[in-house]
Amino acid sequence: MRPHGKTKLGFFPLPVPEAERLKNCLAFASEFAALDPCVGDGVAFTHLLHGATAHRYGIEIDANRAEQARALRIETLQANAMDVRCQPEAVSLLYLNPPYDWEAGESNNQRLEAVFLEHTYGWLKSGGVLLFVIPQPRLAKCARLLSEHFADLRVFKLSDPACLQYKQIAVLATRRKRHARLSDAALLDGVRYLEALATRAELEPLGDTAGVRYEVPASEPAVLTNLGLPLDEVEDLLLESAAYRQAGRVLLPKMNDVKGRPLTPLHGGHVGLLCTAGMLNGVFGEGEARHIALWRSVKFTDHWEEEEEDGTKILHDRERFSHELTLVFANGKTQILTHEKKNGP
Repeated sequence: MRPHGKTKLGFFPLPVPEAERLKNCLAFASEFAALDPCVGDGVAFTHLLHGATAHRYGIEIDANRAEQARALRIETLQANAMDVRCQPEAVSLLYLNPPYDWEAGESNNQRLEAVFLEHTYGWLKSGGVLLFVIPQPRLAKCARLLSEHFADLRVFKLSDPACLQYKQIAVLATRRKRHARLSDAALLDGVRYLEALATRAELEPLGDTAGVRYEVPASEPAVLTNLGLPLDEVEDLLLESAAYRQAGRVLLPKMNDVKGRPLTPLHGGHVGLLCTAGMLNGVFGEGEARHIALWRSVKFTDHWEEEEEDGTKILHDRERFSHELTLVFANGKTQILTHEKKNGP
């Protein structure tokens, strides 16, 4: 994942137009339970369920986004989804748009798209509907599990500009009965079919008019349980711990205090050295303007073309370094600034 993606904890929400297109593919029961294990701020999930009578559940690791989801009347656990448990076959609709990254751990060799799918698919009841949004190349890693446990599989390309950037696709499917078994030949054919779609240049786009219809069955309210540590509470209580204060003197490096004024005014080179050395990193501001600042050096490559008198074209590449500033505000918003570009959350 790119650095600014990690800053946002892998949060790349589904654009609202795509959520509305997915909704057009669904027919809702009169009452059912729906779950988004990576609910984010809850906007996409809310549009997906607009007008439905649903028990809405979400899981979100970021405290600020969890509060935003709760404000949209989504019953949200602020937790790592891997620490959450749910009774088997409890929900009728599973909307899964997981982080696009590698697993963090000792092995660090599994894609999170496959990890999240394996962890949550069992919570979906037989006949329940899966909406799985992932980058197209990652479909191959999920092909066997999808083929073994799901039927009526359809794969669509998402055409919103933000989705095209990450080659996002939507996989729609219904959960097989728990004891249903495919023959080895049928399973192999299904896996090969999905693996081929992972590299196919042209996929059918998800249109505004639904060409398919998935029936979301009825279900009772579900119960989600967080077995992990309440990280925010632990962080708040740490400073009151005598053991933490004693260990901190040994384990945590003491930050150097930079005080006073320079003898002469700093020029750009001085400021650049301070930035890349980490001397201008830290926490600044008050209230909503309070933020963390992190500087780093970034390499850019300039390309230009030069034409000789005889018509020969020569392509030139020149590498150079510039500074990039990442800001993380108290309300959870992020911003990345360079002299090349300016973008926000």
